[in-house]
Amino acid sequence: MNINSVNKHLEASFRANWWRPALSNYKGETLNYAMMAEKIEIMHLVFKRCGLNPGDKVAICGKNQATWGVCFLAALTYGAVPVPILHEFHPDNIMHILDHSEARVLFIDEAIWPKIDVSNITRLEAVVRISDLDFLFVRREEIAQMRASVINEFRKTYPCGLRPENIDYYTDSPEELAIINYTSGTSGFSKGVMIPYRAIAGNIEFASWAEPQMDNTSEVVSMLPSAHMYGLMFEFLFEMSIGAHVYFLTKTPSPKVIMQAFQEIHPCIIIAVPLIIEKVYKVQLKPVAEKLRFFLNAPFVKNIIRKTIKNKVVAAFGGNFEEVILGGAGVNPEVEKFFHNIKFPFTVGYGMTECAPIITFSKWKTAKVGSSGKVVPGCQIRIDSKDPKNIPGEVQVSGKNVFLGYFKNEQATKECFTEDGWFKTGDMGVIKDGYLYLKGRCKCMILSANGQNIYPEEVEAVINNFPYVFDSLVVEDKGSLTALIHPDYTNAHLDGIEKEEIEGKLQSQLPEMNKLLPNFAQIRKIEFMEEDFERTPKKNIKRYLYQKNN
Repeated sequence: MNINSVNKHLEASFRANWWRPALSNYKGETLNYAMMAEKIEIMHLVFKRCGLNPGDKVAICGKNQATWGVCFLAALTYGAVPVPILHEFHPDNIMHILDHSEARVLFIDEAIWPKIDVSNITRLEAVVRISDLDFLFVRREEIAQMRASVINEFRKTYPCGLRPENIDYYTDSPEELAIINYTSGTSGFSKGVMIPYRAIAGNIEFASWAEPQMDNTSEVVSMLPSAHMYGLMFEFLFEMSIGAHVYFLTKTPSPKVIMQAFQEIHPCIIIAVPLIIEKVYKVQLKPVAEKLRFFLNAPFVKNIIRKTIKNKVVAAFGGNFEEVILGGAGVNPEVEKFFHNIKFPFTVGYGMTECAPIITFSKWKTAKVGSSGKVVPGCQIRIDSKDPKNIPGEVQVSGKNVFLGYFKNEQATKECFTEDGWFKTGDMGVIKDGYLYLKGRCKCMILSANGQNIYPEEVEAVINNFPYVFDSLVVEDKGSLTALIHPDYTNAHLDGIEKEEIEGKLQSQLPEMNKLLPNFAQIRKIEFMEEDFERTPKKNIKRYLYQKNN
């Protein structure tokens, strides 16, 4: 597949799948491609009346829902530049992005709208409620009065209704700016990542190559934020490009809600962050595995037990999926090894917003434990190290998926590219037999007193395997390591263990933790966090908030 224009590719998908279901709110309304196209056409008329031009910015801030998808596609297929904003951002950050991105139209959830003051964002012409596409704010009164006339114009233009041959979407070019996606990473500040159409095309082409079994009969559960590039690309845009059916959960994707949706929808593929599968392992599978430890190592019965466990997990995930694709963060090594041993069909990919997002991937049957796969077609990776197989160095990327730079931030753009034009990811890794093995973030790496490189993510993976550890964060503290631990108080309480006792148990296990760690990465002390860590929408801990002042 070679996509010359993303919007024309979407147009062809809409025409071919006109009466097929497109977007559903889980346990709510469903829009087919014809209904979606009609709403998009009406919004294009509104954009035109507002004087919106191709290249103008349209911000979208709200939870996952069918009309979120309509708003996004209406902007993209008009030639405007969608600016997805995570609705979990602080209101001040949302207003900063609206101003910084030069947005002229804002689609927003009614729950967020009262927290936003757009009076001083002078470029903003209109604010529209996502749920029903009604105006919440207009800069000019004539915009508010146009809604009825636009509906009349649509009916007059298409007296027999919109037909597949009527849609004619904007023809984009590869280097043209498609999306501005503001990062929400662990380093503490948002940058507007300028994604070109070639990167969108490259990721759609990759998904078609990686998941050839998916077609217009496929159904997918969207549980990642659509405002984040990972969810946007692989739980929405790719599906729209092949005529598939996407179910938005529309509510906080708790494990209970997710598993219920899997049982009812039976998705053909599952896109997730590691936290989901790690919770399933820790709460449901690890206790069983520990009880059956002897049998899991016994030569004659271990395969039978492993197959039984695998079948139960597959059934819990809907039983109809080709594979579970994990991304957005590293997978706990113990969890990964367990799922690999029972031959559960999962794989771990690697990407970044700046690559829209995919960089490396391998199908589950060829994936290697601890690896993030091989570089995808259309991209190249290299390791900035004298010995890329053995000595970790920064992962650098070149190719079709790489972004244009950071919006209105020339300094940050210059700093993230090498002199010969490769994107510096900020991640450390090695490459062996073509497979990428990540070690951690460059900025997170701690240099020990004897010069050894300590990757806190590897230390945290050890700590997180201990009972009643919900999550942990390792920080440098006056030349040594301190582990910040958020205990699983809820499950401890259910087991009859109160706060003081669980903290005492974990404190007493410090020597056991250190036995599993190299001498240069020993933990000196433990501090307990009563509340969970502040997290990004991908559920990564915002590390910058917890660093010690050494």
